[in-house]
Amino acid sequence: MIRDDFVKTLYNRIAVFRAERGVSRRELSEAVGVNNQTIGYLERGDYKPSLELAMKIADYFGVPIELLFSFRPFESVAETLRRAAAAGDQPL
Repeated sequence: MIRDDFVKTLYNRIAVFRAERGVSRRELSEAVGVNNQTIGYLERGDYKPSLELAMKIADYFGVPIELLFSFRPFESVAETLRRAAAAGDQPL
């Protein structure tokens, strides 16, 4: 029996990283060994990746897994930019 408090939504920023790096779903899927539809399902939150797949995707982008996946919603890019501008930070 699965307790409701253990079932969590898994958020991800795969689409953001793909767009930033100019990578298609097909390119990413081939690199990590899955069907390109799987990447779409992941991005929409319709599918939770195995730990192995999540690690392969993080490795592909060269980032820690926590930058791609979280149990808490990620801040929007627009909000991050507004906060950085208010703090006087320069964009990277």
